[in-house]
Amino acid sequence: MNNQFKKGVLDLCVLTILKKGDSYGYDVADTLSRKIQMSDGTVYPILRKLASDGLVSTYLKESQNGPPRKYYHLTEEGEKRLELDKKEWDEFTEAVKGILEDEKNDKEGIS
Repeated sequence: MNNQFKKGVLDLCVLTILKKGDSYGYDVADTLSRKIQMSDGTVYPILRKLASDGLVSTYLKESQNGPPRKYYHLTEEGEKRLELDKKEWDEFTEAVKGILEDEKNDKEGIS
């Protein structure tokens, strides 16, 4: 998948994953990489940015398999941003679909 396509939507994807429940960075990265081709390291700068923007908060939680893990929690501000971004994403993708369909119809001679 084109990296430019991914850049604009990864914040939305991370917020969506965290809306389902608190998670630690590796789990967020694993969830994303199962759906979108990307490296695990891509997620950590996004999580730091979302935290500095106040869209997620962090806390440490003890782990049975080693040191405590940093978990990420969607804040109220993050939920608001997620809803706004989802609405804008839906409008954007519908517009792109419309353009692509118009192009397809033009090539097929359909008006």
